[in-house]
Amino acid sequence: MKILFISHKYPPSIGGMEKQCFELIRAMEKEYEVYKVVYDSVRENRLQFFLCLKKRVKKILDEYPTIDIIHLNDGLMAYFGLWLQNYTSIPVVVTYHGLDVVFPNAIYQKKIISKYHHYAGGICVSAATAQACIKRAFPSDKIYVVPNGVDREIADLQVDVNGVVDEFQRKYKVNLSEKKIVISLGRPVKRKGFSWFIEEVVPHLDEDVLYIIVGPSKQNFHIPLWRKILPQKWLDEIDLFLGASSDEQRIFELLQKNEYKNRVLQTGALPYEKMMALLTLADIFVMPNIRVEGDAEGFGLVALEATLRKTPVLASEIEGITEAIKDEKNGYLLPSENADIWVKKIHELLQNPEQLTQKGEEFQQYTLINYSWEKMANDYIEVFKKIIKKRTN
Repeated sequence: MKILFISHKYPPSIGGMEKQCFELIRAMEKEYEVYKVVYDSVRENRLQFFLCLKKRVKKILDEYPTIDIIHLNDGLMAYFGLWLQNYTSIPVVVTYHGLDVVFPNAIYQKKIISKYHHYAGGICVSAATAQACIKRAFPSDKIYVVPNGVDREIADLQVDVNGVVDEFQRKYKVNLSEKKIVISLGRPVKRKGFSWFIEEVVPHLDEDVLYIIVGPSKQNFHIPLWRKILPQKWLDEIDLFLGASSDEQRIFELLQKNEYKNRVLQTGALPYEKMMALLTLADIFVMPNIRVEGDAEGFGLVALEATLRKTPVLASEIEGITEAIKDEKNGYLLPSENADIWVKKIHELLQNPEQLTQKGEEFQQYTLINYSWEKMANDYIEVFKKIIKKRTN
């Protein structure tokens, strides 16, 4: 099999989609003839990548006319690859992650999504994303569900826990060894529910509980003039399209209040090893997602990573999260925005350290058995073969 991968989400850029694309291509390269056109943030900016994209793809297709299948890594690439439908008879398959299907722009939903129906296939990272596709009239026989994988090596990763404890003592004047730690990872976008958790859950937790948010953040928050002028609907669409940190301002405002001093800590982005060390230190990992119109959580990779560090996961029972976390098997699924239940469950777990330890080990084993990049790649191979067979017939 000869495969051409096209993606604007690829290392050295960091993120769940970048990791998924890298692992997929790496696995395929072990067995198949692979060509790729991927964005390299070191060599060019994103605008240059898209301006040169068509020329680069055409060059590869002209030089290697026996390519069997083309893969586009998300809905944005599907848009920039529409010309392929008329340029080549090679089947093209797209991976959809969630937001690229439900993006709320009226023109996108009415005029563009329907053009994706003509691709040879769509691979969705969760059943929720697949349902969103079918709701938008994608042919059901062209839709496949392949959940993401996770690095199993995370389970055995050696980390410097004491070093992180010492650093937090110096930098934040916080002794982590005296705290019960609840942690979240990710960009502060509204759907992640970080500000909701701070406002609705944290005040009801014991005084020795520290909520830590790890992820990109600004040290000094300033609202640019254009954000004060544009209508909120436009701002919401811009934030979704650009992946902007739409919850950042609210979190910043909350952290200025005295009631959250020594209760919530936002670290900003951290090196991978320190992030893993914090996960190891943490008593509970929370993914308190809320529903945001026009946005969706495609999967829940960070939750799987937490389980591999034996940190019990509490996650909202919505959207693609349920593809990663199975209730009572590798985490607990809780009703979104039901603060009473979240508070009760956190109290229950923190008051029973033995249960925390036992569940952490059980959840890790379930994730190790059921999720891996190798399994994801094998499932992609089966989908590719089916699509190629359909086109051949």
